[in-house]
Amino acid sequence: MNGFHIKQRVGVFVDIQNMYYSAINLYDSKVDFRKILNDGVAGRSLIRAFAYVVKADIGEEESFFEALEKMGFDVRSKDLQVFQGGQKKGDWDVGLAMDAVRLAPKLDAVVLVSGDGDFTDLVRYLNSQGCRVEVMAFRKSTSSHLIEAADFFHDLDGKKKYLRRKKKPAKSRRKKS
Repeated sequence: MNGFHIKQRVGVFVDIQNMYYSAINLYDSKVDFRKILNDGVAGRSLIRAFAYVVKADIGEEESFFEALEKMGFDVRSKDLQVFQGGQKKGDWDVGLAMDAVRLAPKLDAVVLVSGDGDFTDLVRYLNSQGCRVEVMAFRKSTSSHLIEAADFFHDLDGKKKYLRRKKKPAKSRRKKS
């Protein structure tokens, strides 16, 4: 990795929804965020790691959020907005961008874990402030503009170590009479 130095101060910013839905749609799998964090930091000095989530009142989400915290993420959450007519919205684009901008003076490298092209201007801004910006995402669902703007793109496509199979519902076992 050109520009990589073991003494770099790193901040990791994970767009959980983007990564979750990319893995589900592309591979019918979940993301192993522990491995993402470990490989994103890559032995450098981790200053902060943020995971941005949207609460959708799904049964297992609280245990998932707790697992993210145990991995070392500062979990930022907001409720899913439901508008009149049933339209739903929940994203953290502005919140993630603001946290990255605020933390940039304390970082040498920013690891953005998302394929969302809306972050292209953020990547350019962070570069202008002297931060190396690395993007980790599935190339098949990543904006080409985001890839071009990044100093380094870590393609997660086809790398099974970053995926976990979804748990299948347990089959009920009934006794036959």
